[in-house]
Amino acid sequence: MSFHGSMLRDSMLSFALASMIASAQGSNVELTDSQDGAGRRVTACEFIGEVTLPTGYAFEDTEVGGLSAIAYDASRNLYLALSDDRSKHDPARFYSLAIDLGDGHLDAGDIAFTGVTRLRSGSGSVFAKGDIDPEGIALAPDGSLFISSEGDASKSLPPFVGHFDRSGVEIQRLPIDAKFLPETDSGVRDNLAFESLTVSPDGRSLYTAVENALLQDGPEATVEAGSRSRIAQYDIETGREVGERIYEVGPVADRPALGIGFATNGLAELLALDDAGTFLALERSYTLGKGFRVRLYQVQARDAEDVSGRFSLQGDGEADRPVRKALLLDFGDLVEMVDNLEGMTLGPVLPDGRRSLIVVSDNNFSAGQFTQFIGLALTIDDAPRPDRP
Repeated sequence: MSFHGSMLRDSMLSFALASMIASAQGSNVELTDSQDGAGRRVTACEFIGEVTLPTGYAFEDTEVGGLSAIAYDASRNLYLALSDDRSKHDPARFYSLAIDLGDGHLDAGDIAFTGVTRLRSGSGSVFAKGDIDPEGIALAPDGSLFISSEGDASKSLPPFVGHFDRSGVEIQRLPIDAKFLPETDSGVRDNLAFESLTVSPDGRSLYTAVENALLQDGPEATVEAGSRSRIAQYDIETGREVGERIYEVGPVADRPALGIGFATNGLAELLALDDAGTFLALERSYTLGKGFRVRLYQVQARDAEDVSGRFSLQGDGEADRPVRKALLLDFGDLVEMVDNLEGMTLGPVLPDGRRSLIVVSDNNFSAGQFTQFIGLALTIDDAPRPDRP
């Protein structure tokens, strides 16, 4: 999701959170592996640093901004950061960058941009203005890329998940079920479509998700109530969708001043931790005049109901089994000011054996915002699955 700069400038100038702590730990969800019965869970998260870049920062004649997603290529020790520029400022693109975590911390000078790759259609042409809204990026097992686009529901431009080669050329698009296509009374909401994108560690499954409920599934998130989004799972070998699960997005974190003004909360990113439906989830809330609240959750989808056969989720919600989630941390407890955090990826193992997590913000190319990289160290435990009926 992108927010318009004029909407944000006034609120961001006055928005700051004062509480800062060095580490955070939250409730855990049992993480199970369907193959051998072992469980995985994040048992601790520690803040290891922050780097910010000002709006207007340039690299190779492009403006670095709108970083909506990030992926780590372990084979090259390289990160790929996707800009959600709809070819308005510069052609749609992703950046290659190196992040030095050799000392176990993320500090000024640790991030270096090394390349920029323009996205191109199958014909080899860069995408025209408005033809793509890049929001998610994930690395395929063969080193190629999956990229999701939110489309533009206001113009009946559908969202899509595309398969791209490493040079940025689109190879093909995955089929999208009709329930997601923007129509008058059904499909994705404008600017609340395919934001998340992640590949399971075994390389067999690709997951994407809408930020809020489809029009036919229920209302979008408000201060009073959340919204039921869908997580869609694809079989990478066949390219076909094989299931959908309900993810219950929480209510908007803060009420607008005087009770009026723009406010939203949405599922901004998913990150697969194992092959059995265990994820990290990033929920990003924004309220005009209050700023951003971003929270990290641990999610288990293994026992959730498959709702792919239901065009609408309304009518029998009591019978639904959504994914389970538990709060790990609120980024407002880690840094003084939280920007529009939208992307995250696991990085290399740190010197002390913990796993790094990098989170990045989309600055909306707004002068009142900035590009923010936040580093976390995760303790991820493998343990036997407890006996249960």
